[in-house]
Amino acid sequence: MIWTLCRDADDLAIRGCERILRFAAQAIEMRGAFKLVLAGGSTPDACYRLLAESDSDWCNWHIYFGDERCLPARDPQRNSLMAERSLLARVPVPARQIHPIPAHLGAEAAARSYSAMLVEVYPFDLVLLGLGEDGHTASLFPGSALDGSADVVAIRDAPKPPAERVSLNAAALSNCHHLLYLISGEGKREAVRRWRDNAPIPAAAVTAFDSVERLVDLSAWG
Repeated sequence: MIWTLCRDADDLAIRGCERILRFAAQAIEMRGAFKLVLAGGSTPDACYRLLAESDSDWCNWHIYFGDERCLPARDPQRNSLMAERSLLARVPVPARQIHPIPAHLGAEAAARSYSAMLVEVYPFDLVLLGLGEDGHTASLFPGSALDGSADVVAIRDAPKPPAERVSLNAAALSNCHHLLYLISGEGKREAVRRWRDNAPIPAAAVTAFDSVERLVDLSAWG
């Protein structure tokens, strides 16, 4: 695992975009497809917008999500809608290759459905994740069960609204070739400090087969 310092949020978005495009090209050349897990939250948005302005072999991209809020399908707080507006509606990834979590069905039903679908997908080529102020990643908050038999878990008591969510667990997120964290903002500084001190925050439970990189801007680094 490495830390890569970025000047600011714009620099982080540029570097994140460059890495995603590089991993996409490598995966398509080696395996004929690029299986990408998108992160939610505000930090990846700028990176997704840069991707939408880039060239890639979009017809071979396959899109998945690390977590989702249990809200109606077109609710503006959904991770899938943010990704659609910033990226997916602006590039020619075939609709059948975009796999949102059906969180509108409720946490348990959505978790069962998505877990069953992912059995035929692993390993992912690249997983994108963020870091919350409390050290959470995806919807794995402090105190959440990070392992267990289900690859996708129903979250009923998230400390941030909405309380009901669906998330890939740490083992499922780790079933990937490459893992890239995008971390920006002064509010993340304490979580970054704790991670650097090897505290057992949820984000530290996720790893990858080949590489893990944490892009962090100076405001979050401190």
